[in-house]
Amino acid sequence: MTMNYISGTMVKELREKRKLTQKDLAEKLRISDKTISKWETGKGLPDITLVTPLAEALGISVAELFAGEYAINDNRAGNVKKLKFYVCPICGNIITTFGEGDYNCCGVKLPVLTVEEASFEHQINYDMIEHEFFVHIDHPMTKEHYISFIAYVTADRYTLVKLYPEQEAQCRFLSRGHGFIYAYCNRDGLFRITV
Repeated sequence: MTMNYISGTMVKELREKRKLTQKDLAEKLRISDKTISKWETGKGLPDITLVTPLAEALGISVAELFAGEYAINDNRAGNVKKLKFYVCPICGNIITTFGEGDYNCCGVKLPVLTVEEASFEHQINYDMIEHEFFVHIDHPMTKEHYISFIAYVTADRYTLVKLYPEQEAQCRFLSRGHGFIYAYCNRDGLFRITV
């Protein structure tokens, strides 16, 4: 079994998707179209110096090129209520997106967080105080186990409050109508309630 570090089939698929001929792609990379043909038929591989320009010409990341798979984002309208969360397990970095994507942090490919309805152990409480939601969660806030963030998401915007160990798991959000309140526990994942 041979292992190619870049899939020729994927190069061909992406080239055709961008409506490029082998010659068009070759001109962008300043190489011959025969070289492109060799890559696509598995008879050769791109030189390491061409990997970044090849990925750019095909409209994908270098990581996707090496992995042999790429994300397709068909969600161009982007309803904010379909917001997706990614959290780095190493540094705690938080990434939010309105569509599918391929995200890496600290050398780790980040999976999209799975949302669960709030449970007894992760009960998200809120009180309406004038025009604000006062959100509070009875949850440990130790350095090992804590709520990392709370977010309020409506149809057209979201607000995220980053929390830290040894502080209270609470925050306030200006009420902007119906939506969701999310809370992310560093051990147990993402939870939400409807408001």
